[in-house]
Amino acid sequence: MTVRLEKDIEDYLTVLEHERRVSPHTLCAYRRDLQQLVSFCRQHQIHHWRELGEAAIRQYMGKRRQLGLSARSLQRELSSIRGLYGHLCKSGHIDDNPSRRVRAPKASRSLPGTLAAEEVTSLVEADTNTPLDIRDCAMWELMYSSGLRVSELVALDVNDLDLQEGLVKIRVGKGGKGRILPVGRCAAAALDEWLTVRANLAGNEEEGLFVNRYGRRITTRGVQGRLAQWGKRLGYRLSLYPHLLRHSFASHLLEASGDLRAVQELLGHADIATTQIYTHLDFQHLAQVYDEAHPRAKRRKRCEEI
Repeated sequence: MTVRLEKDIEDYLTVLEHERRVSPHTLCAYRRDLQQLVSFCRQHQIHHWRELGEAAIRQYMGKRRQLGLSARSLQRELSSIRGLYGHLCKSGHIDDNPSRRVRAPKASRSLPGTLAAEEVTSLVEADTNTPLDIRDCAMWELMYSSGLRVSELVALDVNDLDLQEGLVKIRVGKGGKGRILPVGRCAAAALDEWLTVRANLAGNEEEGLFVNRYGRRITTRGVQGRLAQWGKRLGYRLSLYPHLLRHSFASHLLEASGDLRAVQELLGHADIATTQIYTHLDFQHLAQVYDEAHPRAKRRKRCEEI
């Protein structure tokens, strides 16, 4: 009976939610992936996880690929299965994790978009004519100054900010991990201006640092919409989205410092391999400078003609 399989999955998801404190979005993705696996088990008369061995998992992944799933989606599904099997091993339901011997296809890693420093300056120094404009400027400054995720930005309370010390506290970041980040001088000035205006917008019981026109904590969708509007208003070459400011923060900081480990800590990456993608961005910049500045690089066409 697949009822047993489904119960084991729900037990695992409960552990993820309450012990590992994964985000609702991640929890939903894991549930969707594992329900697909249960459907496969039902079709092949598999009633216990011991019956779903390495060969069966390979067959399952092959069928998913035939359905047109991308390499990245297959990687995520295999990660879900590995996590479930790890939980089952730990709880004594099975003795072996065959999913560890199954490899997902490699996905091409696209480089994140970034803004030039001048483009960031144009955004954060744009004219602010309304209280909401002042709020927006403070949000863009803080995201670029401290490399925040949009989920971390909207979760901030007023008490998480210490402008006197130049610090902001992320209580719960990705993976349930918190961290304390520096706030730059320009961001601190923008936040100070926003806090003065905020008093006239936020309700007495509202703790959120950034609020909408109704005085309630702003949502991620609200931040996304406002930044896209600013991009159109200022005529940017790229469509602006919140993570673009985080990417720009990481790329510019790494380019100036060369300290990959420090950038990893500031971004809150658990694995430095995640941060290393910014070294590719840094190399692209260096290659561009080389092509534009090196005298022999400029003469490439002439050399080819010879």
